[in-house]
Amino acid sequence: MKKKADKIVSLKNINKSFPVELGGEQQVLFNINFDVYTGEFVAIMGPSGSGKSTCMNIIGALDTPTSGTYELYGRDVTNLTADELATVRNEHIGFVFQQFNLLAKRSVLDNVMLPLMYQGLSISEREARAREMLKRVGLENFESYLPTQLSGGMKQRVAIARALAGNPKLILADEPTGALDSKMGNEILKFFKQLNKEMGITIIMITHEFDIAKYADRLIHIRDGKINYNGAIPRNDRNL
Repeated sequence: MKKKADKIVSLKNINKSFPVELGGEQQVLFNINFDVYTGEFVAIMGPSGSGKSTCMNIIGALDTPTSGTYELYGRDVTNLTADELATVRNEHIGFVFQQFNLLAKRSVLDNVMLPLMYQGLSISEREARAREMLKRVGLENFESYLPTQLSGGMKQRVAIARALAGNPKLILADEPTGALDSKMGNEILKFFKQLNKEMGITIIMITHEFDIAKYADRLIHIRDGKINYNGAIPRNDRNL
């Protein structure tokens, strides 16, 4: 049984609604409740429109719930200002996106250094940290390359190095293999598994594919804005 002190993410009765064009609101999340503990690898899975991306945006402090409470490392971050949320993201969370979100005209090293600008580090400290992370993902010989010169799998490794550079304890990966072929996608997923097991980094991965979710240790399945499964990875997805 995990101790309360080990809890990183805690969502309590989270609801989220968005305004609609003709007036009123559309609710997309309904009473979402779950916790994520240190060292877990959790997949949040659901079909398009299920609410999983909205859930990820709340976990990543990119959005706030309409009601309910969100605690990150035991701190209630539900009603923080936009600036306060930006600080939370920069200090605690590393992001890996489907489309990599790399700056095309900046070198690989510059891309990895970018989030460190907001941590008050000197240029030499930022360069040393970025080089360390590029070495960790096996790209130490590509720091002067531009993203356009890299394969999709290499771009995603740069994105992972950038996420790791801030030394986060939590990584949010949003459809991290969506822009990759199956071979490269499997390599990235194995790398996530390695980061989780060897470095103890907590990973929350968003996906709509069960074959990808199987790389995680726990599955939270969302359908129509509600959790309909939260537990160990099942043998198949027939009952989700």
